[in-house]
Amino acid sequence: MTKTIHDFKVRGLDGQEVQLDQYAGKVVMIVNTASQCGFTPQLFDLEEVYKEYKDQGFEVLAFPSNDFAGQEPLEGADIQQFCMTNYNTEFPIFDKVHVKGSKASELYQYLSDKSQNGQVSATPKWNFHKYLINKKGEVVDYYLPMTKPNAGKVKRKIEK
Repeated sequence: MTKTIHDFKVRGLDGQEVQLDQYAGKVVMIVNTASQCGFTPQLFDLEEVYKEYKDQGFEVLAFPSNDFAGQEPLEGADIQQFCMTNYNTEFPIFDKVHVKGSKASELYQYLSDKSQNGQVSATPKWNFHKYLINKKGEVVDYYLPMTKPNAGKVKRKIEK
């Protein structure tokens, strides 16, 4: 049996463990975020696509990361406050993680390695790299940071 995102546990911004199997049956977009990045305004776009599709079983899961040029200096509740205050986000934001290299979280090791996820080989090269996960928890596609989360090609894939 192949692993899916549902096999992983992550930490919320409050430090509590979250089992990703709670998203079984939902299409999920996992994205590494940062508060001080040129792509940070994509938080608006993420919220827009989240609101558009959440009633149809869609989730956005944000994982702040400081792996690229120190662009996520905030920690914990400060990250949540920044996103809510500046971008009106309602989607879940998890604890800061590493998304590349030897310190990458287990989830991001899985997401970026085709030998583990069976579909894509794509390590984030910058903030706002997006992975699309189907209802079974399988990685089905990824989008580079310059692709907005509400782009037509992304929305068509969400709707499949």
